[in-house]
Amino acid sequence: MRAPLLDPDVADEAPTSPVLTSYDEDRLLTYIRLLDAAAEDADWREVAKIVLHIDPEREPERAFKAWETHVARWMTTNGYKYLLAGGAPH
Repeated sequence: MRAPLLDPDVADEAPTSPVLTSYDEDRLLTYIRLLDAAAEDADWREVAKIVLHIDPEREPERAFKAWETHVARWMTTNGYKYLLAGGAPH
C-alpha cells in the first residue's frame, strides 16, 4: 500500500474507476476526513474549504461538485471496501 499524502489538493471530481486508483490511495486521509465531517453533519461548504481547499464563496459550483463526488466515491462505491480490506488490491 502507498503512503497517503497528508493534506493534498483534490481534483474537481473524484475518479469514477471501478477500482481504487493511485489518486484514491494518495488521498486516503482526505477521504477519512470527509467521512468524519459527514458523521458530524458538517456543512459541505466548511468541508470544501478546509478539507478540499476550494473556497465555496468564490467557486460554489466547483466546491460542491468536488465535495459531492469525493464523498459519493468513498461512501458508496469502492472506498469503504478499501478500509474494510485493509488496503487496495494490486
